[in-house]
Amino acid sequence: MTAPDPFTPARLGPLTLRNRLIKCATFEGATPDALVTDDLVEFHREVAAGGVAMSTVAYCAVAPEGRTDRHQIWLRDEAMPGLRRLTDAIHSEGAMAAAQLGHAGPVANSVSNRKKALGPSHIPAPMGMSVTQKLDADGITAMLVTFRRAARIAVDSGFDGLEIHCGHNYLISSFLSPLLNHRHDGYGGSLVNRARFAREVVEVVRDEVGDEAAVWAKLNMFDGVGRVDSDRSPRSRRRRGSGHGGRLHGFNIDEACAVAQLLESDGHLDAIEPTAGSSLLNPMYLFHGDAPRDEFADAFRGAMRAGLKAMGPIFLKHYEYHDAYLLPLARQLRAAVRMPLILLGGITDRSSMELALAEGFDFVAMGRALLREPDLPLRIQADPSTTSRCVHCNLCMPTIYSHTRCPIRAGEVPDPLAVEAAAR
Repeated sequence: MTAPDPFTPARLGPLTLRNRLIKCATFEGATPDALVTDDLVEFHREVAAGGVAMSTVAYCAVAPEGRTDRHQIWLRDEAMPGLRRLTDAIHSEGAMAAAQLGHAGPVANSVSNRKKALGPSHIPAPMGMSVTQKLDADGITAMLVTFRRAARIAVDSGFDGLEIHCGHNYLISSFLSPLLNHRHDGYGGSLVNRARFAREVVEVVRDEVGDEAAVWAKLNMFDGVGRVDSDRSPRSRRRRGSGHGGRLHGFNIDEACAVAQLLESDGHLDAIEPTAGSSLLNPMYLFHGDAPRDEFADAFRGAMRAGLKAMGPIFLKHYEYHDAYLLPLARQLRAAVRMPLILLGGITDRSSMELALAEGFDFVAMGRALLREPDLPLRIQADPSTTSRCVHCNLCMPTIYSHTRCPIRAGEVPDPLAVEAAAR
């Protein structure tokens, strides 16, 4: 069967998108008062004008303690007028708007938020130099209500799609991980139990919004903890006495395939966007490319800066970049389910888009390449030979703590491509 053209319209749940390109959620660093700003509106308007079918706003926390710091938007009535202005701006450029619904859990900064970080168990919450508060049964019930209310606020603010964040060891992902979830109740132990919270969140969101919005999950395939063999499939690391049949490992591809099958059987999702890596344990596994260790450390102060300076090589590992770098893992997820999948990771040109679609993925998600060139989709559509100017330096990553941007585009650091061309 011939792969579809990436620039033709496609269905995502109740929506018809103008093409198969989605701007993935990348925290914009443009909400200093946890409310929409003109900078945030312009950020997404520019991306929408550049040709994607949908732009995803990140990070829309469902509760104030669920932010990685207090400058992130959390969904409440006060935020709705600004969110409506934002979605109107995206719609004015012919694109649709998505909100990434999530709770940072153990990745939250309890010092900045002035609220305790939450988790499935008492586990380290390094952003606040603290330990998480374990969600008890009543807390889980209350969290489901919180997700439901956030979904309603998002849809009433004009969002067409809702992405439920089940990755990167944020709250839902931390429940999935046997390394972080030490519970002995119905939400811990077996994979079915560890997946229960994710399934319940998805169910209440869908129940709240029905067909008013597309709903998909950003699901980890691998936390980056364990061994990756030569074909890039992770294998568990085994230790004795872990309380999980002798196994101590992060969430892995085998478990991800099983969870995806559970979510598919529940019937509440329109798609899954596979992702990887852990904001707690191994963030660079998501990004690949250069690891900007010094720049990351310099974005913090005090003990966090000193800790990152010392632990940078361990915490911020280097993974060689290549186009569609998450595809080898995502192929296994593609084989496990029939539902639509959105391929993320190293989608920068027409050939990587076509490769994804030829392998059965329904949409592709772009991130860093659009920070460098928001109009890249339109240019690729006009000239299929167009290549991205993103050099995968990842210097954009530390800018999330100030104002997310490409430092090369902003003229803050030299453009390696221009330097190389001038030397010829």
